Amino acid sequence: MTYYAGIDVSLESASVCVIDAAGKTIREGKVASEPEALTDWLMSLGVSLERVGLEAGPLSQWLHAGLRRMGIAAELLETRHVRRAFEIMTVKTDRKDARGIADLMRMGWFRPVHCKSLDAQETRAMLTARKLVQKQVFEVESSLRGILRGFGLKVGKTTPTRFEARVQELVAGHANLERIASSLLATRAVLRREFNGFERQLRSMARNDTRARLLMSTPGVGTIVALTYASAIDDPSRFTSSKTVGAHFGLTPKRYQSGETDYTGRISKLGDASVRAALYEAAHVILTKPLKGCTALKSWAMRIARRAGMSKAKVALARKLAVIMHRMLADGTTFKAA
Repeated sequence: MTYYAGIDVSLESASVCVIDAAGKTIREGKVASEPEALTDWLMSLGVSLERVGLEAGPLSQWLHAGLRRMGIAAELLETRHVRRAFEIMTVKTDRKDARGIADLMRMGWFRPVHCKSLDAQETRAMLTARKLVQKQVFEVESSLRGILRGFGLKVGKTTPTRFEARVQELVAGHANLERIASSLLATRAVLRREFNGFERQLRSMARNDTRARLLMSTPGVGTIVALTYASAIDDPSRFTSSKTVGAHFGLTPKRYQSGETDYTGRISKLGDASVRAALYEAAHVILTKPLKGCTALKSWAMRIARRAGMSKAKVALARKLAVIMHRMLADGTTFKAA
């Protein structure tokens, strides 16, 4: 007899359901959200599990890796797919979700999600932390500008290095504003120091990463874009064709066709938003800066811009870069200017 299991993961505990090939429930239970606890519970059944499903989420990659290490045939399921499958449920509980995931495993009606390697996860964590600190620096500066603007004090255009001196110049002679500015500028200084530390660390990571160095041979692609893309792709062989990478990152148009209706919409924006933003940034640089080695790419994108506008041209170029960069990773080759 073949058996399947579904796991609905929560922060502290997970609901588990095991069914047989006929869909009959064999056992249900609540288990701690730990790989060892889940493995012990599943092994205690004494049956051979064909597949064990977990919905992709914050803890899922860690649990998936742990279960795989212990010989459990675990699969990560795409969240959108699971949500759509469960829309028919009139009552939603963790127990029912676990049963539903087990049924998806039994019927084979699921789309597995790639579980990223530990190196890719660590790179992604570093990029996320850098982005968070960068956002906080911007918010402190914007708040300070807003506070001073209420008193008719306009910071105006300035550089990051001149910002502090400009604020101090404006608040001079205003005791309360000096106190506010002093605190916020001190906060900004700490955030900028940490942000610069992340920048140095990421540059070092890129220098020591063969794949990042390959990608950085592409015009418009720097440290952040290269590391973001490489960590998202992780294993190039998981894509059967480079052409599918654009759709994977939501850079292809949506389409609806039924009977006489055939509608092509905007890009789907599915997948990793940070990769999409990084590729769009690289496309923007290629189209707006005088770079060497990208004449063919730029000419191709400018023809689209004349026909459909600059925004659509940047999206199209971002999609083309996604395909080119995947091929570079798959073949281990640097960018070749046409």
